[in-house]
Amino acid sequence: MSEPARDLSELMRASGEGDAAALEALFATLYSELRGLARSRLRRTPEVTLLDTTALVHESFLRCVNADRVLPIDRARFLGYASRVMRSVVIDYLRQRAAERHGGDAVHVTLNTEIAESVGAPEDRLLRISEALDEIAATEPRLVQVVEMRFFAGLSEAEVASSLGVTERTVQRDWQKARLLLALALQ
Repeated sequence: MSEPARDLSELMRASGEGDAAALEALFATLYSELRGLARSRLRRTPEVTLLDTTALVHESFLRCVNADRVLPIDRARFLGYASRVMRSVVIDYLRQRAAERHGGDAVHVTLNTEIAESVGAPEDRLLRISEALDEIAATEPRLVQVVEMRFFAGLSEAEVASSLGVTERTVQRDWQKARLLLALALQ
C-alpha cells in the first residue's frame, strides 16, 4: 500500500475514533476532491441554489463532524458518504427556501393561484426527485446510492463501482433502472 493511501486510511480510522486533529487533517487532505464533488453538483443546476462550492463543502463537513458517525475506511466510500451528505444539504436548503417562498410562518391568505402553481420552479423538481428517491430506497437502496453518487456528486461509473464494491456494468444497469423508476415517479 502506498504511503499517502495508508495515511488516508489511518486518518479515517483515527477520525472515526473521535480524534479531532485527524478529522481536520482528513478534511484538508480531501478538500480538493470534496470541492470537485460540490462543483459538479452545483454546476448541474446553478439556478436552483444560492449555495456556492465552498459553502456546500463546509456545510457537508460540519454535518459529517456533527453526525458522530464512524467515517468510512477508504477514499471511495468516503466520497460516496460525502455525496449523500451533500445531497441532504442541498435538499434541506431547497426545502427551507420553498418554505420561505410560501410564506414560512407568515399569515396565509387563500387566493386563486392555479396559474402560478402550474408553472413549478426548478427547486420543486429537485424536491420531487428527492421524495421519489426516498420511495425507491425502501425497495432498492443501491439504486438510490448510484443516483446520489452519479447525479448529486458527479462521480464516474468507475468511482461509484469502487465505492459500492460492484462492477461498472452493474452500476450502468442500476443507473438505467433508477432513471426509469424516477421518470415513472415524476409523471
